[in-house]
Amino acid sequence: MPDIQGIWSTVTIAGKTADVYEPRNSTAGRAVLHLHGHGLTTLRDNPVFSAELERHGLPAVCPHGQRSWWTDVVCPEFDPQLAPLDYLRRHIVPFFAARWNVSPPGIGLLGISMGGQGALQLAYRHPREFPVVAAISPAVDFHNWHGQGLPLDEMFPTRESARQATVTLQIHPLNWPRHQWFVCDPDDADWYEGAERLAMKLSSMGVPFEADLETRAGGHSWDYFNHMAGRALEFIAERLGK
Repeated sequence: MPDIQGIWSTVTIAGKTADVYEPRNSTAGRAVLHLHGHGLTTLRDNPVFSAELERHGLPAVCPHGQRSWWTDVVCPEFDPQLAPLDYLRRHIVPFFAARWNVSPPGIGLLGISMGGQGALQLAYRHPREFPVVAAISPAVDFHNWHGQGLPLDEMFPTRESARQATVTLQIHPLNWPRHQWFVCDPDDADWYEGAERLAMKLSSMGVPFEADLETRAGGHSWDYFNHMAGRALEFIAERLGK
C-alpha cells in the first residue's frame, strides 16, 4: 500500500467546497493547487496521488469547480457572477497563504483532463504568479464539446467563441510559465490531437516545455492518470525547489 501519513479534509472557501491534503511533514514554501476534470473527481483519498504528495511534503487544495472548464468566463453551474479563474486567484490563493504561509510563485499547478487545460489556462494567463504547471491529459480542444447540451453551451454562444478561449490561443510569445510539463496517452481519442497541436505550437514559438505524448497506459482513464502521478508531482516538487 502507498505510504499515506497525511490527512484529507473538506473545507469551505468563499462559500464553495474544496478538498485539502495536509501532509505529515510539509516542505516550507511549497504547495499544490489541483484542478479536477469534467467528471468532478478530485484527488481526495486517491492513494497514488496522496502518496506522492506525502513523499514530497506538498500540501494540496482541490477546489470543486463543477463543469466550469476553469476559464475566465462565468459558468452558471459554478457561480452566476464569478469566473472560475477569478475565484482561484481571489479566494484559493489567499487560502494557501493563511493555511501554510505559501504564496505565488510557490504554488505549483496540477490538473487532469478539463483541469489539465485549466491549470495551463491559469499558468499561461499569469505565468509570473504560476511558473510551474503540470497537466495530465489536458482537454485542450474543449470547443469540440460545444453543442452537446453541457454548461459549455451557456458559457460560449458558438463553438468558435469557445475555441478562442482555448489554451493554445493564450500563449504569449514573450511571457510564459518557465516550467511546464504535460502528457497525453496516444489512445486518448478526445484530447490527444489537441495536446499534440499544443506541443507543436510551443515548439514553433521557441517556448521551452516538457511533454510525453508516447506513453500508453489506458487512454483517458484513471489508470493513465495514476500512472503519471509520480512524474507529475516529481516535476512540480523539483521545479518549485528552483
